[in-house]
Amino acid sequence: MNNERCKTGFCARAPGIPGIGPYLVALAVAGPLAGASETSLFEMQELFPGRGGRNVVVAQDGTVLAFHRRVVRRSTDAGKTWSPPREIGPDAGGNTILDENTGDVMLVRPDGGHLWRSADAGQTWAREKIRVLPNGLGHGSPDGVPANAGAMQSGVTLEFGKHKGRLLMPARCQPPEGNNEVRWWPYNYNTSLYSDDHGRTWQTSTPFPVLGTGEGTLAELSDGRIYYNSREHMSKGNRFIAWSHDGGATWLDPSRCRVLPDGMRGDRYGCMGGLVRLPIDGRDVLIYSNLDSDGGHFRGGGRQKITVWASFDGAATWPVKRLVFDGPSAYSELAAGRPGTPTEGQIYLLFEGGHGGQYEAVHVARFNLAWLLEGTPTGDGQVPEFP
Repeated sequence: MNNERCKTGFCARAPGIPGIGPYLVALAVAGPLAGASETSLFEMQELFPGRGGRNVVVAQDGTVLAFHRRVVRRSTDAGKTWSPPREIGPDAGGNTILDENTGDVMLVRPDGGHLWRSADAGQTWAREKIRVLPNGLGHGSPDGVPANAGAMQSGVTLEFGKHKGRLLMPARCQPPEGNNEVRWWPYNYNTSLYSDDHGRTWQTSTPFPVLGTGEGTLAELSDGRIYYNSREHMSKGNRFIAWSHDGGATWLDPSRCRVLPDGMRGDRYGCMGGLVRLPIDGRDVLIYSNLDSDGGHFRGGGRQKITVWASFDGAATWPVKRLVFDGPSAYSELAAGRPGTPTEGQIYLLFEGGHGGQYEAVHVARFNLAWLLEGTPTGDGQVPEFP
């Protein structure tokens, strides 16, 4: 395997946030999360040249898959080393999802009416046709205003409630007919796609209840609610939020998050971010990634400082953040390691980054919760203590 430009650091935890010590002990006992301990882990390396890295997925056997346009690299040692890039298929693209019911990894392209499926953790891939059903506006199917699933956080398999086992991923509709011109942004909106037959048929949901949105993320909480966190293109401010109480079919209760930025704070043009719920039994620990920069317009070099934030109460508060890369940064996505595999307790961040005012390469960082908790308090709530 090929290991490129690896930079690793292991250091003892520096307790700076009240309550961290008891919390780490509680996590190690209450749920399977190796790495939430007294030793922090951080490692970063370059995986692909150029822009375009979008998705990172941890398969059921612990294989980590990093996607870049039509190619994938695999790691079977928790992200320490990576295979050479391998093409999935000539028309591969869209968004990734792991079907927890079958173990299949899929790269879904709804606007093309097909997906690429792997039943062996990304070693081989097969192309399949799919059906995409429109929502009540007639949007979503490839023969109308299609749903576009590119530049989205990977989908999830629902774990809780009456829709357990459903596949759900964020997507975007861009009337008219997938147009991304600035004059049509007020008509663009995020949505979601869900499948109850293992990816053969996908239903387009109602719109995310804020226009001008795109490049979204979502996560299911332990009470069955689904949290949608979205980029927006037209106004300065933090990320937009909405909720689903019916397995991702309908999105309600829009609001702005008071903490999480949408790209540079000095510009209205947002940026794709990452979101993942950690696999901790009975606790809704979420990790979010985006830029932590007050710079101006991104074409002027304002996209900087990829950072991760943590929530311990299902997105109600975000009390701690930590800088990952102090340089030009852009799109990012997150994935969580799997209990019982070498990835247990680790968090994976795939992001565009670089030097000299350009984000010219795709990097992967792997770290654990102990490392993140050595970061900076945000003033939004506190890291909780548990007996």
